[in-house]
Amino acid sequence: MKDMVFDESIILLDLEADSKEAVLTAMANNLEEKGLIKASYLEAVIEREKEFATGLPTGGVSVAIPHTDVEHVIQKTISVAVLENPVEFGMMGDPDEKVNVQLVFMLAMDKSDSQLSLLQGLMQVFRDEETLKYLVSETDKKKIVDVLKNKLDFTF
Repeated sequence: MKDMVFDESIILLDLEADSKEAVLTAMANNLEEKGLIKASYLEAVIEREKEFATGLPTGGVSVAIPHTDVEHVIQKTISVAVLENPVEFGMMGDPDEKVNVQLVFMLAMDKSDSQLSLLQGLMQVFRDEETLKYLVSETDKKKIVDVLKNKLDFTF
């Protein structure tokens, strides 16, 4: 099994986007250029977001965790985007409700059980308002990678 890819090249800072589709497109294009996801991933993640919204109104900074099925993934990774300005995502569990998201974690997992482990780890991070505020204000991608590697168990 290939290892998790998580480095500065998949962290997007000050991403300018005016819609969630623009955010998802920028993130997926970056992952596809790096050979981590298949060309089918983008359309699949946009479709899934319509049906199963992933915005979470977390303390301090709202987040979204778009992801899609394992068959669109070449190598497991998690991309992080800090948005220049918040963008509306549907709220998890209630897509008609909107959340102004500033921090997006795009998950590309090659096995559904590893996706579950990662989601559980992320939920811990999302409960920590200080960490979320740090992530959106930090300008050094390496520091963002280090903080998340420290907080998330990437051994799955």
